[in-house]
Amino acid sequence: MQFKEIIGQEKIKQQLIQTVKENRLSHAQLFLSPTGSGALALAIAYAQYINCVDKLENESCGICSSCRKYERYIHPDLHFSYPFFPKGKEDVAQNYIEEWRNMLLHDPYFDMDIWRSKLDAGNKQPNLPIAECHDIIKKLSYKAFEGGTKVLIMWLPEYLDKAGNALLKLIEEPPENTLFILVSQNQEQILTTIISRTQIVKIPKLSNVEVSNYLLAHGDLNEEQAVEYSFLADGNLIEAKALANDKQTDGSGTFTNWLRLGFGNKVPDLITFTDEAAKWGRENQKNFLRYGINYLRACCLIISGADELVKLPPLTLETAKKLSEKVLSLPMAEAIIAELEKAHYHIERNANPKILFLDVSLQLVKIIKFKTLPAGIQYIYN
Repeated sequence: MQFKEIIGQEKIKQQLIQTVKENRLSHAQLFLSPTGSGALALAIAYAQYINCVDKLENESCGICSSCRKYERYIHPDLHFSYPFFPKGKEDVAQNYIEEWRNMLLHDPYFDMDIWRSKLDAGNKQPNLPIAECHDIIKKLSYKAFEGGTKVLIMWLPEYLDKAGNALLKLIEEPPENTLFILVSQNQEQILTTIISRTQIVKIPKLSNVEVSNYLLAHGDLNEEQAVEYSFLADGNLIEAKALANDKQTDGSGTFTNWLRLGFGNKVPDLITFTDEAAKWGRENQKNFLRYGINYLRACCLIISGADELVKLPPLTLETAKKLSEKVLSLPMAEAIIAELEKAHYHIERNANPKILFLDVSLQLVKIIKFKTLPAGIQYIYN
């Protein structure tokens, strides 16, 4: 993967390239970024640039033997570690390398939900177990096969439990020409003993303009839709693409109509909506709920008088303002967001969608029509 394939992040790209040019490579680096910002893709492009045998000014050549192997993720000195769902005590990430490579070849922008869908996860929790730590130590103890830099890219080190301490000595005193790149989304969940041994590289979320430009270039969207989805995704390219690919709902139209049905206490129509939503499929259902959460957060900004921070397209913004002025209050919006977040959590865990959407629909009626808020949320009359 080359830097030019990565959306945005121009400042970080130049920063990484400069460390190679000036021979200032830190042997253990922690890439911290929000989900969907391209940190994993950056780590791979960085590793490819380091090992390219015919570097260009600000890019790997893409055609040397090393680059060709990197493009297919089969370079013998490129190693990956990632959370998986162990089937036994000796199971390691390498056993799922084909699924991992296929995932990267298909789209290097993905999250744990997408990765989970590619594996036989069942009800198991993702993990980086002690057997994986021992396998990393073993792999990196060998000399570089092609005489360059051995690179270990660990995706989501926050899934390391205390067994991760087995890697401390290796991270602190790695073999010659060995580079660790840890790609994380949550610094607070990483072992502090690991953080203290790494150089932190903070990667910002993508701008709305970068996301909307990508959607316009790669999707069948008009400019208004691209702007709307980029705003609701809030810099998360994964979520923006999911919203753009959701062909069964029309974004704000479907969601705001759902709210109106709740306000009108139109239970028969809500049941009809529930039947339709149950047919969307799990990913589309999750996209719809995430859309609603972000849409209502925009409404919260409008209600709070921070309209200038809302960058929805004109028609969607107009609808959001009407809802905020005539239907919603801040506590009501917060209560509905809480219900949608719970629904998203349960959909991820294979809840029955028909029962779930019916329950949330009835909660909408209680909150919007009858102003019955959950305990701890006080209703404020406009």
